[in-house]
Amino acid sequence: MNQNTNKYFIDRQGEFESSARSYPRKFPITLAKAKGSWVEDVEGNRYLDFLNGAGTLAIGHNDDEVNQAMVDMIQSGATLHTLDMMTPAKETFVETLLSIVPEELASKAKIQFCSPSGSDATEAAIKLCKTATGRGTVIAFSGGYHGMSHGAMALTGNLNAKSKVQNIMPGVQFMPYPYSYRCPMGLGGEAGTKACIAYFERLLKDPESGITKPAAVILEPIQGEGGVIPAPVEFLQAVRRITKELDIPMICDEIQCGMGRSGKVFAFEHAGIVPDVILISKAVGGGQPMSVVVYDKKLDAWGAGAHAGTFRGNQLAMAAGTIVMKRISKPEFLAEVTRKGDYMKSRLLMLKDEVSIIGDVRGTGLMLGIEFIDPTGPKDIMGVPMPGGDIAAKIQRLCLENKLIMEKGGRYGSVMRCLCALTITDEEIDLALSILEKVVKEVDADVKG
Repeated sequence: MNQNTNKYFIDRQGEFESSARSYPRKFPITLAKAKGSWVEDVEGNRYLDFLNGAGTLAIGHNDDEVNQAMVDMIQSGATLHTLDMMTPAKETFVETLLSIVPEELASKAKIQFCSPSGSDATEAAIKLCKTATGRGTVIAFSGGYHGMSHGAMALTGNLNAKSKVQNIMPGVQFMPYPYSYRCPMGLGGEAGTKACIAYFERLLKDPESGITKPAAVILEPIQGEGGVIPAPVEFLQAVRRITKELDIPMICDEIQCGMGRSGKVFAFEHAGIVPDVILISKAVGGGQPMSVVVYDKKLDAWGAGAHAGTFRGNQLAMAAGTIVMKRISKPEFLAEVTRKGDYMKSRLLMLKDEVSIIGDVRGTGLMLGIEFIDPTGPKDIMGVPMPGGDIAAKIQRLCLENKLIMEKGGRYGSVMRCLCALTITDEEIDLALSILEKVVKEVDADVKG
């Protein structure tokens, strides 16, 4: 068999890799090269990448400045594996990280370097808050995604993986998260947001609620895997007010929605709030594995070794991540993210008006979601057509055939998501949109019969 084909490598992968693999099932290609917003497979086909390492590559594949920083470090003879010992590269990384954190927190912040995965940042934060408060429960929100390790998965809304694993972390109480299009309160819009706030506040303050005071409240300011659902400003402000009143640490998971993706360095900044704990991973390592927790020093009740990880001193990630943080935090860079996102959203809203299979377009900056529906099927309790997971899957497959890689998420996999590089050009945006528009109209015509 020709060993330079996608099929050869995908078949080989099926022979040796676990059945937990996911992306090759949707994208049966074998990557050989990448640059900027483009990837190339072993057969020489080029694809516009709107998956982008699940949003990890904030400034695209193989950025020259980032790569040079890593090459320079390797050639310098610096120690590349350091556990949590101090290095000049770490000092620079920390200084840069604290410079992009809101001053209210940065002035009193501590940093925990974690194992490479964002899941471990979640685990560390939960352990930290339980240790500091002496309490044992955690409040999370339906639709949230915080990782795939036992504790992080317990805080995650999606049931696919967690329903098959027994005895995950107990003591998690889920609350409704505002989702106007499919409002958990059956109201939608501002009324739905107010109802979610009222429920959250009353439950925490009611002496007959049955819920003990938690060690922490954790949320994503923009839910990612849950379907690109931005929390309304009013909701984030209310959660911050209530947690402050009750002295409950508020954890903002910025692993996917942070690092400039929303048009702000951190998505919670849209609400003008400052949490007690920020979870940061993905883009902060410049494409290399890295996760950190930034938190108020009043929570720093740990003893030595209370949370550890062999690879928490990834020096290449610190060198690369420093470059990324300096770039994405510039006001002019963030303004461009907002401009590009507004343009994309306007085009997608126009497309929504032209077809029957798009129920909602939402998001902020370059974190956008398109929720597909089945207009011929039943409706939910709000009278909205049910999620069109099969339709979204067909659109995803056809986009790949047209050389555009896009990921799904949301309820029943019905939401196509924009996770492109923040450095994407206007021309590349137009190309991606033209492919998506063509595919969506084709599928819409099929659905209409």
